[in-house]
Amino acid sequence: MTTAAPAQRTVLKRFPAGHPGGSWSADEYAADQRARGTEARVVMDLGSDPFLVITDTTSH
Repeated sequence: MTTAAPAQRTVLKRFPAGHPGGSWSADEYAADQRARGTEARVVMDLGSDPFLVITDTTSH
């Protein structure tokens, strides 16, 4: 039986969920990172409540 190693993720930036723009700032930052060649996406940390811009790669 083979088990896959968990994906390596790097948090590029955190944005407070209570910000008036909601996830808009995180989405804009992620889009900018993608335009620069970094595979970035937005997720929400349900435990502490911020929006996180993450990448599955370790170099950016």
